[in-house]
Amino acid sequence: MKYILASASPRRKELLSQAGFSYEVIPSDVDEKISCIIPSDVVMELAHQKAWDVFQKVSQTAAHSDCVIIGADTIVAYNGEILGKPDDAAEAYDMLSMLSDRTHQVYTGVSLVIFQNGQVRTHDFFEQTDVTFYPVSRQELLKYTASKDPLDKAGAYGIQGPFAIHVKGISGDYNNVVGLPISRLYQELKALNLL
Repeated sequence: MKYILASASPRRKELLSQAGFSYEVIPSDVDEKISCIIPSDVVMELAHQKAWDVFQKVSQTAAHSDCVIIGADTIVAYNGEILGKPDDAAEAYDMLSMLSDRTHQVYTGVSLVIFQNGQVRTHDFFEQTDVTFYPVSRQELLKYTASKDPLDKAGAYGIQGPFAIHVKGISGDYNNVVGLPISRLYQELKALNLL
């Protein structure tokens, strides 16, 4: 089966490669729109939009063959409120100070658009991981937010980056926090006979 990742995320590419997948990357450039507010629904909706956008592009090519398009979207939420990518260091500081010494949730939605034997079907799921931070001092937050590292990350941090020193523990799939629940993806593909 041919796999297409509808994302340019280096972390998602790395996870797929580590798992032994052979795949092509065709990033989605869809204008994302959400019609819901529940975090698990939001990530599945956005992942579906990305995967469907790439399917539309691929289906117009002459070399169109059986494939699975993998769309994914990751968000951070605290008390049900979605924390997107911060606009600046001040917003990153506010987000991280709110998460300091508390437990928050990371959701990744995955959408599979499956084109097989001339038929199209979709399969969406999400994974949730709880992440707990140690107390983080004002000085530590100022130093980190000045680094620009938080600016392209949902919730203003990446668990595999410099902020990892403040992670007290996680409950759930670590790779889900990185951006793709690779073991769940493998199990879903296996159940759908798409490996």
